[in-house]
Amino acid sequence: MNTFLLPDLGEGLTEAEVVRWLVKVGDVVAVDTPVAEVETAKSIVELPSPYAGVIEELHGEPGTTIPVGKPLITVADPAGEAYREEERAGSGNVLVGYGTTEVSSTVRRRKPRSVSGTLLPDTAEKAPQRRVPLVISPLVRRLARDAEVDLRELAGSGPDGLIVRRDVELAIARRLQPEPTTQTEREPARVQPAAVQTSSRTGLPELRRTPMSGFRKAVVATLTRSRAEIPEATTWVDVDATALLDLRESLRTATDPGPGLLALMARFVVAGLLKYPELNGYVDTEREELVQYDGVNLGLAAQTDRGLVVPAVAGAHALTTRGLDAEIRRLTGSARDGRLTQQELTSGTFTLNNYGSFGVDGSAAIINHPQVAILGVGRIIDRPWVVDGEIAVRKLTQLSLVFDHRVCDGGTAAAFLRFVADAFENPASAFADL
Repeated sequence: MNTFLLPDLGEGLTEAEVVRWLVKVGDVVAVDTPVAEVETAKSIVELPSPYAGVIEELHGEPGTTIPVGKPLITVADPAGEAYREEERAGSGNVLVGYGTTEVSSTVRRRKPRSVSGTLLPDTAEKAPQRRVPLVISPLVRRLARDAEVDLRELAGSGPDGLIVRRDVELAIARRLQPEPTTQTEREPARVQPAAVQTSSRTGLPELRRTPMSGFRKAVVATLTRSRAEIPEATTWVDVDATALLDLRESLRTATDPGPGLLALMARFVVAGLLKYPELNGYVDTEREELVQYDGVNLGLAAQTDRGLVVPAVAGAHALTTRGLDAEIRRLTGSARDGRLTQQELTSGTFTLNNYGSFGVDGSAAIINHPQVAILGVGRIIDRPWVVDGEIAVRKLTQLSLVFDHRVCDGGTAAAFLRFVADAFENPASAFADL
């Protein structure tokens, strides 16, 4: 009898909800047979069985939330255990193909200074010199250390008092909120069914409280950490995108729609990052090093029914414009369907955000930690513009770059932004140099 425990699917996951079972009791499964779809904080993931045999028990109905390390399925195997050798070599708590993610092998860390080691910031921790309460995950330890949260002061919400990621995130959130000063502020508001009612105590409308989903908790943690750690600055420029749109139309044929506008933009952004790699990396605060990647995994902000996700085009620097277009379309479709993998969601090295699709001109976006920059593109609309000394109606957009001031000064950020803007305005010339 083998019991498959819910594995750590990466990014400090502490639990997942069973969306649907792909097998039933009595089914015969082989190693790698998909057995369940579970929803994590970021995506819906299909889990394969590490065992072969007959399904003996499914631990929970659809909609059940199962903590990491607790039973998911039980498999009876009369012929003996058929278990992945890779699983034996691992921690016993991380499913092969999941776990803590790395940047695609097509992207390597550059060594501008005394940089060495793995692709992403190290998550392994040195043995603590002092005793701390029940903490297993090195990711939780690192999050607490970076946010200067004393683990000894936390009460764990996990099994047997285990301190998990959400405990640290709640401690960070509480520290950022002002301490209530009156008894009224300390009292929880009652949830009203429909109409907004007025409080007899204050004359203000009553509050409605909705529990955060796991997805929203993950977003809160990432954005809070970004604001807390990154000294960001923003620079922007208006751009004449008329020639870019003309190029897009010229690539269309009766049988081939050609690369989309976002793919053309992505092509120039990637070229800019290769020219100014300071914006394509992260800050290793533990080692006090600025780390750059030798290639680009281009993150693309995508709004879905579940919220904003940022899947990454792996090895974007090695793709043609058509290749970028195909991968962007694939990732967009997966995002809509909630089928993005943890690797796709966490391996980005820089983010491109096309918020013009929401009908706005500009935005000072929040950097997707641990990245160090994000480029936003506003809507493209007709506006008056001076061309060769004459006023003409042109297709204008705005580019805004938010960057981590620790990795570069304004001159480098402006040079990158100007490079992309010039490529938008003269795309044919830019393509000739790529």
